[in-house]
Amino acid sequence: MAVQPAEAACQLVKATHSSTSKAAAAKMSQSLALQSAYELKRAKGWSYVSLSARRVTGDPFWKAVRPTGVPKDAWLKPDIVTGRFYTTCFTGVVVPVVCTTGSAVCGN
Repeated sequence: MAVQPAEAACQLVKATHSSTSKAAAAKMSQSLALQSAYELKRAKGWSYVSLSARRVTGDPFWKAVRPTGVPKDAWLKPDIVTGRFYTTCFTGVVVPVVCTTGSAVCGN
């Protein structure tokens, strides 16, 4: 019987945070995405994780006010894309800026 290499499993994580500035909201949403990746690592018993940027839909906090998602004129361009995170930001309903970060977390 041949030994097969172990395959990594992947899961999408998404995190949203708000702040008074785009830079601060983006940094915090990326930090929350990283925290989720490490929580997933612990929960799955993985010895390592790798993250790669994945675009996700902006996640407004006030879904009753924005039931169909973020309006086109609320997006703050450009998106912030790194090797590990894809962050989209938009104006909030009660806060100046909201950012949502997406990342594919793979581990084994």
